[in-house]
Amino acid sequence: MELYHGSSDVLKFPEIRKTQYAKDFSWGFYCTNSYEQAYKWADRKSESGVINVYSYAENPTLSLLKFEEMTDEWLDFIGKCRDGYVHSYDIVEGPMADDTIWNFVNDFLAGTISRKAFWELAAFKHPTHQISFHTIRALQCLSFLRSESL
Repeated sequence: MELYHGSSDVLKFPEIRKTQYAKDFSWGFYCTNSYEQAYKWADRKSESGVINVYSYAENPTLSLLKFEEMTDEWLDFIGKCRDGYVHSYDIVEGPMADDTIWNFVNDFLAGTISRKAFWELAAFKHPTHQISFHTIRALQCLSFLRSESL
């Protein structure tokens, strides 16, 4: 399977970087199976963005958490991760809380909307795919194929 990572740089050797802000599934190296989504990530980071393309080979010995769709479990998990929770999974895969959905998540976590209201607001949004790699062993599932400049 091919995965894409939008960046400002060619990344032949992906890294897990701890930054000031945690992401949906905590700190990790994030990819997507959507070329269009990777393009948006790359375009946002730099005028001369790069889409890095990787081959992904699953390793059944790794700990994988996969969300097929947005669920209460998914909502609670990204809420905890965005708040700094560090989990023990090697790889996490599932829907991405884009900017619009993330605003609804923030409102839910702040208590300004109920869980029911969150789902009503999110019902018409179509989240994109993300897969995050959280350990060195997980990164070994990726093989760099090429990069494409925007």
